[in-house]
Amino acid sequence: MTEVAEKRKVPAEEEPSSFRLIITLGVIGFFSGVILVSSFLYTRPIIEQHRAEALRAAIYEVLPGTSRFETLELRDGQLVKVEATEETQAANEAAPQIYAGYNDSNELTGFAISSEEAGYQDLIVGIFGYDPQKEQVVGFKVLESKETPGLGDKIMKDEDFQANFHSLAVDPQIVVVPNGEKTQDNQVEAITGATISSKAVAGLVEKGLAEWRPLIEEYLKTKS
Repeated sequence: MTEVAEKRKVPAEEEPSSFRLIITLGVIGFFSGVILVSSFLYTRPIIEQHRAEALRAAIYEVLPGTSRFETLELRDGQLVKVEATEETQAANEAAPQIYAGYNDSNELTGFAISSEEAGYQDLIVGIFGYDPQKEQVVGFKVLESKETPGLGDKIMKDEDFQANFHSLAVDPQIVVVPNGEKTQDNQVEAITGATISSKAVAGLVEKGLAEWRPLIEEYLKTKS
């Protein structure tokens, strides 16, 4: 028998059935899902802890002279102090909160308020310190931003822009002006080439004040 004839006798390989392919893909998908869910459950507490630590550091940064702070939660239209035993539960419920800062002499240094506003790329999330006695913003820090590197991200890096919020008057309304043209205490000098991002920061401060300032005033009346 010739070699060609021998080759003709070799049976063709059987193709896998559709059922087997479906089972294989299903098993792969199942284990992939298990891995993804496990990774999420493992990393979530780490991410939340990191955010909590970053927030804590930011509160002290935007409220100069602060040595401790209290968490205030919005409940039934009023600010209520969150007791230590409630902090974890309150954080999990994601209820609206601000933070009252105090110095070593137990004197109020102001309130740290978180707010957000649409920037050039995406939402800008920031936190600022408000001194109700001086009626001034006394500090600001970006918590989350995806603004353009080299331009919009200067809202986090530009020291001159940050200086706008060291003693910024909140009355009358905060106004954004071109760089070098600030003449009033309620004005914010925009970053050259990043006007939209600069206005977004001023906007989130205004939004936060509009939401929380009346509540803060009522809260202070109950403390006096």
